[in-house]
Amino acid sequence: MGFSLKLKTKSGQQHIVSKLAETTTVGDLKTRIVELTNIPGDALHVVLGFPPFKPLDLSNEANQVLASGISNGDTLIVEEKSLTEEERKQLEATKRLEQDEKLAKELAAQGTESGGILLKCVVPSDNSCLFTSIGYVITGKVDPDGAQYMRQIIASTVNGDKHEYNEGILGRPNDEYCAWILQPESWGGAIEVSILSAYYGLEFDVVDITNAIINRFGEDKNYGMRGFLLFDGIHYDPLYLESTNGDAPKTIFPIEDQSVYQQAEQLAKEAKSARQYTDVNKFTLKCIDCDCFLKGQVEAQQHAQKTGHVNFGEV
Repeated sequence: MGFSLKLKTKSGQQHIVSKLAETTTVGDLKTRIVELTNIPGDALHVVLGFPPFKPLDLSNEANQVLASGISNGDTLIVEEKSLTEEERKQLEATKRLEQDEKLAKELAAQGTESGGILLKCVVPSDNSCLFTSIGYVITGKVDPDGAQYMRQIIASTVNGDKHEYNEGILGRPNDEYCAWILQPESWGGAIEVSILSAYYGLEFDVVDITNAIINRFGEDKNYGMRGFLLFDGIHYDPLYLESTNGDAPKTIFPIEDQSVYQQAEQLAKEAKSARQYTDVNKFTLKCIDCDCFLKGQVEAQQHAQKTGHVNFGEV
């Protein structure tokens, strides 16, 4: 015989959990509550809604609900318990690990190594190419509007750890850097890739065709998955695997999939041989602060030292 329960949240929302059975376990009920309230399972705090209030033990998910003192028609009060910063970080890390493992299994089942060609997806040259490229790796879509969100992530991370991100690392005072990276004219580089790698729990392998090498960001974190970015000395583009058997393009790969990494290495060598990179001593930049044009990285650095201007755009 089935039974139902009522849920009330701290915000006043009410839900009905119906079609429960005598064999329904605490784990089953917990899953239903998470679906209805969007409260993470590890942050759930549930009590029976009648005096004296009795917390529901969610730790033993194999127990049957009826054995926990719950009866048909009872009201459960659901709250989201506060987590310490350490607990929150641990929860996020666990979720990322679970997602990585799930995605790794899915990709392995799809046969990533069975065939495909690593190709470049061209993104706009608008000073946010790094962020747009990382967004493509994460979502599979070219969305320049997502760049500002990543800039905010970086600024928040840097501002939150001024010991780690000091002037020696950033090349400028911490507060000045945070204001600078939020500007749409500011370019991203190694520091920004490293921060976003940690934020997304994903290794980013930057294929540097200027030197025909691959720089791995997050390699020491033992992430289960990786994405690839192509860097020509000034501009970033994401790489994706075009399947030879009609499957959808892939942008994230298991670390152990060496066939894709080898393709990336070969791509770097071939692109360098074909000189498909930007000579940083010859390309033209425009100073956003005073509208003057500069040739090469050296002139830009000299101009910055002389004027204090640090905002440059691609021409």
